[in-house]
Amino acid sequence: MAEHNIVGNIGEEIACQMMRKKGFRIAETNWRFGHLEMDIIAINRRKIVFVEVKTRTSTFGNKRAEEYVDELKKRRMVAAANAYIKMNQIEQVPRFDIIGLIMNPLTHEIIESTHLEDAFDPAVRTIGKSTFSGEDRWHHRRKTIGGKR
Repeated sequence: MAEHNIVGNIGEEIACQMMRKKGFRIAETNWRFGHLEMDIIAINRRKIVFVEVKTRTSTFGNKRAEEYVDELKKRRMVAAANAYIKMNQIEQVPRFDIIGLIMNPLTHEIIESTHLEDAFDPAVRTIGKSTFSGEDRWHHRRKTIGGKR
């Protein structure tokens, strides 16, 4: 296995431990649907959290690990969340987190960790056939999840 895959796998396991310590149950890791992928899907009684994990062995260019999640990745996370919510008939309000980890390349020890809870809000929160109404809601199957924040 390539070194970057080992680093990534270790980082995702540490991120799962972080989520468990915060009271979440890990529902899925490395969940895939077509070309969409989600590193971690964690659930508690009130929320479902979709987590992107970025693990790096250095801060190349003074860029922190979590800063590698760009707008394209955020859109893909939202699309994956929409698919997962619809397929599994999820009722909890979704949240999008980013966990950034800096790891020692020789010892694989975590040097720094950052957990950005509710890291971003999706631009459009609709699932299925629905027109954008400007309301801050998730819609699917003629049902509204959540409501105004």
